[in-house]
Amino acid sequence: MTAPSHVLSPLTPTKFRLPRFGLGGSPIGELPGPDGDAIATVTIDAAYQAGIRYFDTAPRYGAGRSEQRFGTALARRPREEFLLSTKVGRTVDGTPDFSADGIRRSLAESSERLGLGIDLVLLHDPGEHWQQAIDEALPVLHELRAAREITAVGAASDDWRLLDRLVRDTELDAVLLAGQYSLLDRSAAPLLDRCQARGVLAIASGVLSQQVLQTNRAKQTTDPGIILARRISAVCERYGVSLPQAALAFPGRHSAIAAVLIGAASQAEIRADAALVRQSVPNELWQDEEFLRLLA
Repeated sequence: MTAPSHVLSPLTPTKFRLPRFGLGGSPIGELPGPDGDAIATVTIDAAYQAGIRYFDTAPRYGAGRSEQRFGTALARRPREEFLLSTKVGRTVDGTPDFSADGIRRSLAESSERLGLGIDLVLLHDPGEHWQQAIDEALPVLHELRAAREITAVGAASDDWRLLDRLVRDTELDAVLLAGQYSLLDRSAAPLLDRCQARGVLAIASGVLSQQVLQTNRAKQTTDPGIILARRISAVCERYGVSLPQAALAFPGRHSAIAAVLIGAASQAEIRADAALVRQSVPNELWQDEEFLRLLA
């Protein structure tokens, strides 16, 4: 895993580079009980030690706890060594607010919880609040980007069509897609093609779905996703590759995918995932005819 480059592209003052893998902050925010803060810190530390230099969070992840925990764990790290993204448009209790004042207030509160500068700011699933996001939220973010208070502007959603519309009709630097582009679901391919054409970076999350992780062939199932996962897993095993390893590597084969987020709630989990990332996947797997048929 490589550290981020904060050298701006010569094309525009807003283009930037993302590390290939990052740590997603939703599980970090949901860690329960009095031990949650300590577990979060050792998990983030383990990710950093494994070479991860991109961290993504949001106010609504654990009602602000995710941002607080990332801020605490990353405070002692050299700020120029990692990239940090958070989201606006959804408050700590999930209430939507895409107004100009709401965006400024959200960023101020996130900055206070994090105690760190924010690189990438993402509209958090504007959905039915599309028009307000276009009319009020994005102009604020573009203003902050122009003032170099943030580095880049983007949007995050689990609806690839929404992100596709935003990429088509607005000026974004990046999109974060939850699901919909993985070994088991490639429905978001049109979005990625548009991102590539428009020079927008795409971030994939949710690639280690339960269907990928639950491939125990001893258990009977009628779930088509698990059945497909088992068939793909059988092909992967012929090349000495586990299904999770292939799932983590697959999205990055599309040139629009700049980063893949990994969700983890323990140091053991992130270390295991990081170990998978470091293992190379033979090109022969990606070219295997049966593998390609299963992905068709």
